[in-house]
Amino acid sequence: MAIWVRVASVDDLKDQNPFLAVLHHREIALYRAKDRYYATDDLCSHAEASLSEGDLKGYVIHCPRHGGQFDIRTGEAKHFPAYAPIQTYPVKTDGSEIFIELEEE
Repeated sequence: MAIWVRVASVDDLKDQNPFLAVLHHREIALYRAKDRYYATDDLCSHAEASLSEGDLKGYVIHCPRHGGQFDIRTGEAKHFPAYAPIQTYPVKTDGSEIFIELEEE
């Protein structure tokens, strides 16, 4: 069963600056791009680097370790050496709060 979990306030996210949220033993990278919010696993599928420490350009997050790239909307790997996708999460806002949908553990 899926639940909506509060992860941040809209004030925590600046356009094009990733944000790390830690909850339920998960590290989630949050993004604000073109006034919309997105969420992915924080861990790069290639080299265990924190994507929230990477550079966001448009809808593409650049891994800080080896330059792999992922589309934050779909999780699709867009540039070598990354080839495996990353998990994305549905995001909604309620007032100034940001929520992501997680499967209950």
